[in-house]
Amino acid sequence: MAELKRDGVLKVATSFSYTPPKAVEELLERANRLGSDPKNTNYAGGNASAKALVVDPSSGREVEIMWVKGSGGDLGTLTFGGLAALKVDQLRALEGVYRGVDYEDEMVAAFDFCAFGRGGAAPSIDTAMHGLVECSHVDHLHPDSGIAIATSANGRELTEKIFGDRVKYVDWRRPGFELGREIAKVARENPDAIGVILGGHGITSWGATSKECEANSIEIIEEAARYIRENGRSEVFGKVAPQFAPLDEGSRRIRAAALAPIIRGLASTDVRVVGHFKDDDVVLDFLSREGHHEVAMRGTSCPDHFLRTKVRPLIVDSPADAPLEVVVARLKELHEEYREEYTAYYQRYATETSPAMRGADPTIFLVPGIGMFSFGKDSQTARVAGEFYINAINVMTGAESISTYRPIDESEKFRIEYWQLEEDKLKRMPKAKPLSGKIAMVTGGGSGIGAATARRLASEGAHVIVSDLDVASAREVAASIGGADNAVGVGMNVAESASINHAMVDAVLAYLGYDILVNNAGLSISKSLFETTEEDWDRQSEVMAKGSFLMSKAIAKVMVDQGIGGDIIYVVSKNAVFAGPNNVAYGATKANQAHQVRLLAAELGQFGIRVNGVNPDGVVRGSKIFSSGWGAKRAAVYGVDEAELGKYYASRTLLGTEVVPESIASAIFVLVGGDLAQTTGVHIPVDSGVANAFLR
Repeated sequence: MAELKRDGVLKVATSFSYTPPKAVEELLERANRLGSDPKNTNYAGGNASAKALVVDPSSGREVEIMWVKGSGGDLGTLTFGGLAALKVDQLRALEGVYRGVDYEDEMVAAFDFCAFGRGGAAPSIDTAMHGLVECSHVDHLHPDSGIAIATSANGRELTEKIFGDRVKYVDWRRPGFELGREIAKVARENPDAIGVILGGHGITSWGATSKECEANSIEIIEEAARYIRENGRSEVFGKVAPQFAPLDEGSRRIRAAALAPIIRGLASTDVRVVGHFKDDDVVLDFLSREGHHEVAMRGTSCPDHFLRTKVRPLIVDSPADAPLEVVVARLKELHEEYREEYTAYYQRYATETSPAMRGADPTIFLVPGIGMFSFGKDSQTARVAGEFYINAINVMTGAESISTYRPIDESEKFRIEYWQLEEDKLKRMPKAKPLSGKIAMVTGGGSGIGAATARRLASEGAHVIVSDLDVASAREVAASIGGADNAVGVGMNVAESASINHAMVDAVLAYLGYDILVNNAGLSISKSLFETTEEDWDRQSEVMAKGSFLMSKAIAKVMVDQGIGGDIIYVVSKNAVFAGPNNVAYGATKANQAHQVRLLAAELGQFGIRVNGVNPDGVVRGSKIFSSGWGAKRAAVYGVDEAELGKYYASRTLLGTEVVPESIASAIFVLVGGDLAQTTGVHIPVDSGVANAFLR
């Protein structure tokens, strides 16, 4: 490291690194504060930067460096690793090689030649906005209140009325080097200004210190909000239309759960997606108003909004309490119309160099009286898309209340949506995992095979609903996988249809459908024929034979409604084909499950649903079945200590190795991972080789 001593004498250390100045710490603290408050900006939206002098290890001289949030980062969670660091003099020198607005995209590549040091994030398209403004600290944000002014038909006049000379207005321009030059010019020519409203887009503010910059950002946001609050008219979108009034919460969620798989299937026509459901008051109120459809069809405006929500949503126009079949029929008609209109939109503006159309399905489905269904490649993307559309509702409400909401032109939206720089960003995304975009339900997921399976499927990209009679264990396993964007735990008794139906509402609404069911819930009763009671028989059968039947029936209905196929996996047992002593209830029930695999494979193949089974044996480790008495009873049958039961099972196999829960999880993944897409109605033994259990 090289650093400047107080007496001005240079001291150069042997390692070529530098210590970030206090300005960087202040930048990160400011970014996290601003980004964690949704009134200031949306998730992953906006940027913040700081400039300061540091000693360049390569020369021993002080240089001015800018640290700015990199491409794809989020202000609320920004860390030092998410910053791009650039030499300010070199960045500003790019003006000398800039060939004009028709060539501004090439400037993004030029930023790489201004980099300071190794590592850090890739510079974003907004880098010039920060670097060319001469103030030490710059914020660029997407607050609902600021965008409401920016998308008002008379945005320039409103900006002057609200802020006077403290905030200026810059007409819409696509983010890039030219916009950065325009903002820098405004800042130079208006020394008393603290920032700008960017037409159709957001705000940019600046300050000599981090504290001043943050205060200026907050002032713009709060002054815009205050003006809207004090001057905006009520009932912006008209009165409540009785046919669109929200249903009560219980009825709303039941209807949403019924619609979810159908809507997800439509949204997955081109690419399989995961969904998120929101029925917040702001959504329900907007959809209940007489004029919601007209304003929503104008589309969103802020680039961050429509990049995630598409240009406009699909809005159902059926009454909230219309019969389900009526709503479904209308949904399918509207979906076809949407795809035709989106294709026409692409064809209107696409050129020979435009990226290929990425899919014509909506990202946002709005159902008056019910709520909003949003979709994306994963749950987080779907959730964020929904959050962005709520931002858009707030923006439309604010703009319409004080003026007329006027988003940017459709042609400009296309230039953003199919911008080559955005396409390049998508191409840099990591390769999708095998189960990305898929949703799995694992019964008996609170321990043993179920827990291992839930974790394995999640590690391969699936979103997992972990169900168990013991809801605490289900939630514990789900929490170990990650947050609600990855897995959720639900309580469910698979032997009772009422319990399944109740749990299915929350389970379906977690991700809006299913692609995989793992029938794993079970129990074991080890008794001789004469010791086995009628109650034992019924209990064993109800949980496994009946429980698997009920779950398969419920999940298959969802899969059929989706129309995109699926996988049902039965965790059966070696005992389905192997006759052992003191095992009549368990063995017979497992044989029942084994034949369900064959029967359902024959019946559900027409819907693209594959049904297969795995036959484990001797999975002692982590098993609640074995630890709750079954293990002791089986050990007694075989004349070994219970602690040695796993080794005993391994010793009688051809491979001589113990079967563990992860062994079963791996087999299940093989069946659902895509490589056996033409396989259905089979059982895979996972028993280390038990000759008497060979399938014939």
